[in-house]
Amino acid sequence: MTIPTITLNNGVEMPQLGFGVFQVPDAETTAAVAAALEAGYRSIDTAAVYGNEAGVGRAIAESGIARDDLFITSKVWISDHGYDPTLRAYDQALDRLGLDHLDLYLVHWPTPAAGTYAETWRALEKLYEDGRVRAIGVSNFEPAHLERISTDRGIVPAVNQVELHPALQNRAVVEANSARGIATEAWSPLAQGAVLGDAPVVEIAERHAKTPAQVVLRWHLQQGRIVIPKSVTPARIAENLDVFDFVLTDDELSAIDALERDGRTGPHPAEFNG
Repeated sequence: MTIPTITLNNGVEMPQLGFGVFQVPDAETTAAVAAALEAGYRSIDTAAVYGNEAGVGRAIAESGIARDDLFITSKVWISDHGYDPTLRAYDQALDRLGLDHLDLYLVHWPTPAAGTYAETWRALEKLYEDGRVRAIGVSNFEPAHLERISTDRGIVPAVNQVELHPALQNRAVVEANSARGIATEAWSPLAQGAVLGDAPVVEIAERHAKTPAQVVLRWHLQQGRIVIPKSVTPARIAENLDVFDFVLTDDELSAIDALERDGRTGPHPAEFNG
């Protein structure tokens, strides 16, 4: 299976569909990632705060897959913000993963009240300029935060990873990303299942002989977003990858667009961005 890629703003190719491990305990992560790699995923998304980078690393080491065929993302947590702490956090992430570089490293939350995310971004720029990471980006950044780091320095984030699904479409952030050439990556792309029973999704799934989850993932992909669905069930992991043999019509895309509501499933940005 060939997974489509998105060309990031520095020319790096990133798989459009990857595998996330948010909320997966480290003890379960190795088996989940191994199942994902066996199914055909090549992009894995983790973070320091998830506490499962070591589990991801074990699965990678045991897979036998060449490192150049994988795309590995991790994120620096708010407790490591600042220039020097971020550089140390990157080294620690590599140690836990058992890797010599990451393909993408993200600032997990901007937390502007702490006043350190610009310094944190400068550390990521240093890692990138030194060739230690292939691409750098951000997560949960609002347009004002993007503006701050875009004007402070010349490197524009390659990716902004935000909660995005039919019930929470984050349109202002998507527009700000697009205006700057930043790829939008959706975490919680299935709204933790909250939209899978919505009538339009169910009807479209029946029409295409697909599952509601496959329909929602297809909705993301056709609008150019990167997605990282999560599961620990091998059958579901494989099912989430089986989304390249059908196409949603414009009317079907619009019907899913119309499901938007304040359907946040994760932390509200105000918890970290106040």
